[in-house]
Amino acid sequence: MIRPRTRAAALLLCACLPLLAACAPEPAPSPAQETPAPEPTTEPSAAPDEPEEPAFDRQAHSIDDPASIWVVSNKLRPLSPADFAPADLSMPEGVENEFSQPLREPAARAVESLVAAAAAEGLTVRIISAYRDYATQVGLYDGYVARDGQAAADTYSARPGHSEHQTGLAVDFDDHGACYLASCFGETPAGAWLAENAAEHGFVLRYPEGKQEITGFMPEPWHFRYVGTELAQEMRATGVTTLEEFFGLPAAPGYAE
Repeated sequence: MIRPRTRAAALLLCACLPLLAACAPEPAPSPAQETPAPEPTTEPSAAPDEPEEPAFDRQAHSIDDPASIWVVSNKLRPLSPADFAPADLSMPEGVENEFSQPLREPAARAVESLVAAAAAEGLTVRIISAYRDYATQVGLYDGYVARDGQAAADTYSARPGHSEHQTGLAVDFDDHGACYLASCFGETPAGAWLAENAAEHGFVLRYPEGKQEITGFMPEPWHFRYVGTELAQEMRATGVTTLEEFFGLPAAPGYAE
């Protein structure tokens, strides 16, 4: 039996329990229940765009002006005027030159660097033909026609007014070997080196093998044309081997008349 005082205290305690429960502070969540704050995310910064190399400018120089280093002369594109003569002829220095013929000033300086680079590789390279004026070309062409006939002469000699040599930008090379103005020159160490390295000095092999129907002339591994390093290296990079193809010009297998 519960004593009256004890029973009253028990009843009072039971009545206060809900209030005590309501007033008690909520238990703090355990560390395992806490949600970690999200870490700030940083978007990867975009790499700066690589600057694009400017496209090659095919209009940088004229292909019609005979004074331009890019002039294209062939059987369908005579020089205008036909008796054009360069105004800046200069003799290459330190280079053996069989007939002491000059070149246009930029071509003369480029030949000097080309021949010096060949010499550094142990190769002897000399000039056997460079600038020829209109009158000289008349004499040469007429002599070839008299000897071999016009049809044959037209395969290896330009008619007066159509010759690259008249521009002062073309040069024929030799190595004192047995392939003087012969197709085998391309197979000599000097000829192979020139074909491989001429572009570094601004020259292109003007009449390559297999392009007779485009250039109009038989292959001439000795004949190099100065066009400047920009164009020479662009042609090498693109694999285009003739000026006609590079500039989108008609093939010139024969003369218009």
